[in-house]
Amino acid sequence: MKNRPSKSIRKLPLLYYKTKEDIESYRKKPVKQKLQWLEAQMEFFHKAMPVKAKKIWEKLNSGKL
Repeated sequence: MKNRPSKSIRKLPLLYYKTKEDIESYRKKPVKQKLQWLEAQMEFFHKAMPVKAKKIWEKLNSGKL
């Protein structure tokens, strides 16, 4: 079975909203917890990133671009 794009996929960007209460709650969290969350997010995005994007990212980080 071939992977085909779903007809339900929208071409609009994914928007992410947080309430003021959510933001205040986040601000109250310890820095260590915030950094752990950030590290988990970066790990997830790196695993989900296409190979071509990873190569570009690695070149940017190494100063080759």
